[in-house]
Amino acid sequence: MISFIVTALGLCGLFLISVNTGSLKVTPGELFQGLFVKYNPNVATIYDLRFPRIFIAMLGGAAMAVSGVLLQAVMKNPLADPGIIGISSGASLAAVVITAFFPTMYFFTPLFAFAGGMLAFFLVYSLSYKGGLSPLRIILVGVAVDCSLTGIMGAFNAGIGPNDSSVTSIVNANITMKTWGDFKTLCIYSVIGLLLSFLVTNSCNLLQLEDKTARSLGLNVNASRIIVSAIAVLLASISTAIIGPISFLGLIVPHIARLLVGSNHKLLIPYSILLGAFTFLLADTVGRTIAYPHEINATVIMAVVGGPFFILLLRRSKHSYGNGRI
Repeated sequence: MISFIVTALGLCGLFLISVNTGSLKVTPGELFQGLFVKYNPNVATIYDLRFPRIFIAMLGGAAMAVSGVLLQAVMKNPLADPGIIGISSGASLAAVVITAFFPTMYFFTPLFAFAGGMLAFFLVYSLSYKGGLSPLRIILVGVAVDCSLTGIMGAFNAGIGPNDSSVTSIVNANITMKTWGDFKTLCIYSVIGLLLSFLVTNSCNLLQLEDKTARSLGLNVNASRIIVSAIAVLLASISTAIIGPISFLGLIVPHIARLLVGSNHKLLIPYSILLGAFTFLLADTVGRTIAYPHEINATVIMAVVGGPFFILLLRRSKHSYGNGRI
């Protein structure tokens, strides 16, 4: 409970800091009055330009964090992450194609991104299967698939040219120019995915057991893995379609959350929502201030922090997870 309270207060404080990051600054009192009491031009500007970015960062971070939690439960692998195993790249490539060639279907981009993420997920699983599924093999194949899809996206973006800012923002994971329309699209799909994640907490807990034990407790293991995986891919694809591929967020947040609230998914999932929102908003705020007046994408900040974190986890867990089967 203490972790929930501290993280929630930290998120509120970070929200106020992020609102005041830039040339325009307002006090909390001015912000409240400008939003609910009387018109304030500075607050109106912040509301139109900064608020969508802030809320997209929080909601996208929460969705990616929960996606990582679900994937790690399915794979019984603490190294699983939507970005590492290629799901984000598959979703991003599908979103880029729809945005470039079918702009009138923009509202349905998350659905096509979901299809792209699922295709990448099944591709990784099928290529990883060799008398069983090794968690380490899944990670290695996922890295290869991710690199291939990222290369295709880069070539695609270069072929279209720099004029299509909507495509470039997805490829580069840039949330600078996001609007309330982008937030509404993200909100509709992500809320559905997050609500579904609460319905599979018991399944995630049982999936941590041996398959025979889980079956003896009445769990349909194969069906549960498919359902939980689909929800995880949906959440990752939603964020990727609006924000772009986010590296390592789904890896870092679940590990920190387990240290603070344990492995019970009834606590782990809601806490990961809070911590994911805080982490990605923090990365975005740091990116906006560290080289001001220039900006560094939040995904770059996450990659710089997440790369060494991933290597550390890989070195610590290679004996436990390198030879296992699921």
